[in-house]
Amino acid sequence: MERDDQLKLYGLVADRLKVAHARVRTLQVPEGVRMALTRKLLVITAAAKHDLADAARRLEWFMEDLDEGRYPEDVHADGSP
Repeated sequence: MERDDQLKLYGLVADRLKVAHARVRTLQVPEGVRMALTRKLLVITAAAKHDLADAARRLEWFMEDLDEGRYPEDVHADGSP
């Protein structure tokens, strides 16, 4: 039964990651902010391979930040402020 729960959580996280990436793509923010948000999503994606529950929590926090309009500060493409 635990394996079924794990598979359900994996599906949920995968679906939410797709939604998060779509939201980031459509945000009207500077490119540096979009890149920083995309990097955060890539970190969450990588974390899902090792600790799915932690990745789900991180993704929830990420989505809450998006909902509240809390974005990283604008940075240039090379990463400099």
